[in-house]
Amino acid sequence: MREATSAGVADLIQEARAVYRDDLAATAALEGYATRLAEPLRVAVAGMVKAGKSTLLNAIIGEEIAPTDTGECTRIVTWYRYGHSPRITLYPVVGEPRTLPLKRVEGRLVFVLGTERAQDVERLVVEWPSESLRAVTLIDTPGIASLSEDVSARAVSFLTPGDSPSEADAIIYLMRHMHASDLRFLESFRDTEAGRSGTVNALAVLSRADEIGAGRIDSLLSAGDIAERYRRDHSLRKLALGVVPVAVLLAQSARSMRQSDFESLAVLAGMDRAAREKLLLSADRFLRAGVPEGLGAEARASLLSRFGLFGIRLGVVLIRAGFTDPTPLAHELARRSGLDPLLAMVDRQFHARADALKARTALVGVETLLRTSPPPEGAGHLAAALERLQVNAHEFRELRLLAALRTTGTSLNDDLAFEAERLIGGAGTAAHLRLGLEPEATPEAVTAAARECLRRWRLVSESPLTDRSGQDVCRVVMRSCEGVLAGFAALQLNH
Repeated sequence: MREATSAGVADLIQEARAVYRDDLAATAALEGYATRLAEPLRVAVAGMVKAGKSTLLNAIIGEEIAPTDTGECTRIVTWYRYGHSPRITLYPVVGEPRTLPLKRVEGRLVFVLGTERAQDVERLVVEWPSESLRAVTLIDTPGIASLSEDVSARAVSFLTPGDSPSEADAIIYLMRHMHASDLRFLESFRDTEAGRSGTVNALAVLSRADEIGAGRIDSLLSAGDIAERYRRDHSLRKLALGVVPVAVLLAQSARSMRQSDFESLAVLAGMDRAAREKLLLSADRFLRAGVPEGLGAEARASLLSRFGLFGIRLGVVLIRAGFTDPTPLAHELARRSGLDPLLAMVDRQFHARADALKARTALVGVETLLRTSPPPEGAGHLAAALERLQVNAHEFRELRLLAALRTTGTSLNDDLAFEAERLIGGAGTAAHLRLGLEPEATPEAVTAAARECLRRWRLVSESPLTDRSGQDVCRVVMRSCEGVLAGFAALQLNH
């Protein structure tokens, strides 16, 4: 995002604080928006009960610090942010925040709430020295469509408040299959104040992807086909930037692999193939078996709970294929779990637009404040400054057009609409992604492709067959092409 736009949003918030200086509630809200601009991007992990939200969060962080059972803590909105030393802070609905003791059981972090009930806790904030949290704050939310209406309402109200921007700048939404309740939630997230501003800032994850193929070694391939079908589905396409299949349990355990896990998998890899395949026919057979020697009942139960049958089968295959050290095996398991493609998409779609998404949230907050709590006087210049930022900042025009292309569509033909979406950053904001080039494309190739796209879209804009709405699309696309060219011109000057 251009520094001028980011600075303009920060200046607008400061002006608004001066106008609302006598309104304590408004001032507090504006201070919160100013803080959000300076903080890492906030990404919420949401989905129905047992979709694997906390498990995926652990996989992203690379440590088992989010509780994955069905206890009280999974009913509380929990923030995970970077901190130089571990700390857990409980913020009650009523009263002062307090620090919770740090406790680990079998390598997992455990939250000790004491006598506090989940419904009396506004949020938990976990500060953790993980490099994965330097650029993003992850927010674990209770399950949508929970049997407990209170738990479900807590998640929905946090993510989709009726009269203010969501606490999350973007969402990773997990689903086991595409249900009507999933679409309803994503619709409601889009219909929040932030959503109505013209952004599509959700990614969908087809979680537990290994279960789609009943734990077979090719389960992720089957899940990939289903994810592609969902990705093309019009109902979901307008609500999410993409659909990624992930075996979340395998992803978590691969990222936190223990020496004992590797040793157990190695024992299985040393078995006769026929005996091993018979052993892995079902979870029950695996737990009850008395073979192989050296793999006791406790070790089998631990391996199954951490990797599932799919992860065990894949781990054994990889060890027999030459991954005979724990670290390379863990990396390969994480890659094959689908986690790497998800992290790449999060980087392309969220991190690359982080400043724009945060600034968009702040502008929506100021706009909502002006509409719902107009000050008695002196706000005319605020409204004018707000409108200038919304209209003139190209990053926001790209976000609005991306949303329009995925929802209402355009008068341009399908091929042009597809190219327009890519050029404005629908597949990621890096120049090679916008232009459909390989990552290793030379600056000369990128510049030539950008010039050709700019020339072609000027012709489309000038065509008598292109109506006014199509010309609006062309202007945004041409400005994006010009931005790519300007960026590479600046690089050449610096070198």
